[in-house]
Amino acid sequence: MPAHLAQRMTAFGRRVWARSAIRYVVIGGVAFAFDVGLLFVLHEVLGIPLPISTPVAFLTSFCVTYLLQRIFTFRLEGRVASSAVKYTLLVIANTFAVTGIVAAVDALGGSWFAGKLLAVVAMTVWNYFAYRYWVFAPRARGHGSSHATPQPRA
Repeated sequence: MPAHLAQRMTAFGRRVWARSAIRYVVIGGVAFAFDVGLLFVLHEVLGIPLPISTPVAFLTSFCVTYLLQRIFTFRLEGRVASSAVKYTLLVIANTFAVTGIVAAVDALGGSWFAGKLLAVVAMTVWNYFAYRYWVFAPRARGHGSSHATPQPRA
């Protein structure tokens, strides 16, 4: 590959990765694979019932998702306690939502995996906006922080 073409592709890749929505989707895919893989092991391999294995897998992925989204997607520095509390509240709400959706799809004769996919699609949309504008939102300048984080890019 010619050097100029490689440089253009690299520059394009950097521009794409600079978008928080792209990083959110990629990091979310990694977290989803972790969550579903753990759910598979807990339910299919170990035989743990869905009402137990679903929230256990989801809550276990809490740390992985929080750290990856905080560091790579929204590039937030400082204020760990504030964002962790907000994230925890969102995770509590999402845990009830995912458990209910998986259980409902299962009760209707669908597979647990279909329920999990449906829940993830719904949460992907509402969580992006919750993360961007609430959980990992940078503080406005002049509100008790001497080093406000720049506004994340869309």
